[in-house]
Amino acid sequence: MLPSHDWPTLDAGWVWLCGAGPGDPGLLTLHALNALRQAEVIVYDALVHEGILDWAPQAERIYAGKRGGKPSHNQRDISLRLVDLARAGRRVLRLKGGDPFVFGRGGEEAQTLVQHGIPIRIVPGITAGIAGLAYAGIPVTHRDVNQSVTFVTGHDRAGLAPTALDWAGIARGSQVIVMYMGMKHIGEISARLIAAGRDPAEPVAVTTTATLDDQRTIETNLKNVAQDIENAGLEPPAIICIGMAVALRQALDWQAHARGEAPRDLDPLGLRRPAETG
Repeated sequence: MLPSHDWPTLDAGWVWLCGAGPGDPGLLTLHALNALRQAEVIVYDALVHEGILDWAPQAERIYAGKRGGKPSHNQRDISLRLVDLARAGRRVLRLKGGDPFVFGRGGEEAQTLVQHGIPIRIVPGITAGIAGLAYAGIPVTHRDVNQSVTFVTGHDRAGLAPTALDWAGIARGSQVIVMYMGMKHIGEISARLIAAGRDPAEPVAVTTTATLDDQRTIETNLKNVAQDIENAGLEPPAIICIGMAVALRQALDWQAHARGEAPRDLDPLGLRRPAETG
């Protein structure tokens, strides 16, 4: 049973676009769980954990793919399938990894539904660009490191390194860069950032299968990141973090601490700030 609350009803003919979080089923929101328990049909992406779908045994499941480098359904076909299901009077849950509006094409699907007169509800989810790094012990913001963070995608609509992004501007103005879907083109992207003035020795972390039991994280630098990914045999999906926030993992790798490993450095930034109280 969900806690007492005025939970919204997923009515027939509606589509809820819902974020399933970064992987760990425990990071699902209660609104998402409420949707799972009401849905008649779930259209889900490859990165949705199987354990999440098990919370909806009553629902028909339709696989939509949408994993980098793997076969997927055409985006327009997915959107129109949602329209057809809603018009058939089904209670439809569109379940997407992470947050549907963060590099998840949820906005495109929502537009199509609205254009066809289908009522929708948006259920945000926890995005991997924040939670995946947190599970690796990397805070995307820290007052001694950065007052801003830039989220970018590592490929464009055609699957190439994005040419529409101002890499020189990002290199100059972004204290910490968090990159989704960037593993394939990280060599080209890192070279562009270095050419624009980014320090080749700047810390970089690459986290794969974030928040799951088989999560892996490597620490490297901007110059060597592409080679180190290859040497480590890492495969997508991955979140790449570029910036001094990565250094904090030396102290904040909480999963390593849970295994009994001591922090590598309690003050990796060399701040020696006294403990605060109150």
